[in-house]
Amino acid sequence: MSGISETDREWMRRAVALAERGWGRTAPNPMVGCVIVRGGSVVGEGWHTEYGCPHAEPEALRAAGEAAQGATAYVSLEPCSHWGKTPPCTDALIAAGVSRVVFGGFDPNPRASGGGSVLREAGIDAVGGVEERAVRDQNAVFFHTHSLAGTERPFIALKLAMSLDARIADRDGRSVWITGEESRAEVHRLRAGYDAVAAGIGTALADDPQLTVRGAVVPRVAPARIVFDRSLRLPLSSALVRTAAEVPVWAVCAPDADAGRRDALEAAGVRVVAADGLAAQLRALRGAGAGSMFVEGGAAFASALLAADVVDRMYLFYAPVLIGPDGGAPFGTIPNPALADAPRWRRLATDTFGADTRITLARR
Repeated sequence: MSGISETDREWMRRAVALAERGWGRTAPNPMVGCVIVRGGSVVGEGWHTEYGCPHAEPEALRAAGEAAQGATAYVSLEPCSHWGKTPPCTDALIAAGVSRVVFGGFDPNPRASGGGSVLREAGIDAVGGVEERAVRDQNAVFFHTHSLAGTERPFIALKLAMSLDARIADRDGRSVWITGEESRAEVHRLRAGYDAVAAGIGTALADDPQLTVRGAVVPRVAPARIVFDRSLRLPLSSALVRTAAEVPVWAVCAPDADAGRRDALEAAGVRVVAADGLAAQLRALRGAGAGSMFVEGGAAFASALLAADVVDRMYLFYAPVLIGPDGGAPFGTIPNPALADAPRWRRLATDTFGADTRITLARR
């Protein structure tokens, strides 16, 4: 990219790293970081800490003070140019007297986009698209929301905890716990970044999960707990139903599900969403406010999502253990194309949590 140096990219990577600190707190806004650099040194930095609070640019400019005059601002997302919960960030940058703005992703929100043009009209050297892929990956839910797909279904992330030989349970169906404490803590952090945490009825019956966020990151809004339960088999005595008054629980069923079961669940505080088929159910969830969904098994549900080609991200946790061929496989019935036609995923990261390894993948 013309006029962009490797140093510019390094500062942008710092801005992206700062943005990550807003995980679970900024939605429906994106995560954004900002670094103010003058004379090769950082004079101020900040990030969007929470929805409704000042954006990254005002936070960084406040930290920089008068040193922002003539400096370069590195912002992970195009500065907004409209009034929302807070004033336009373009106004703050212009008033501070920065001479140059380098931003990562172009804002997909029509109401907020165009900040680069506003800055250039004010005489500031503004250039975008630096490390844009990293910004889009970091804010994948936000970009999905403002795409055509975002009007049809939630952004869907699938988490699987597996053995080295890709088994999600032992020969007796036990899956608690394949991975270690560090991985489980990371799963709670991941949950905090989504509108809903979902599971199939098989997992709900076998494990009686809570599907809540219990960890260091406290989400600004607790994710709804969703069970895909075609026939409404979720027991009234389950942990999910018993806590429905504390954190929302939704049961997604077929239109012909038993009316008595539906009445009983609704009386217990469960929201029942009825639609015919997976595609219609996902559209109904998106319309009900679930813009993103973190899915935690089991095999049948994961297979259905993959077969429908609606999984946007996968978090695959591998534990250093071998379970054997009689263990539970992670996928049931999925398309079986020739290797040349099989869909390839893009690797975003490989991380370790204790003895476990996580591979994060995005759809191409």
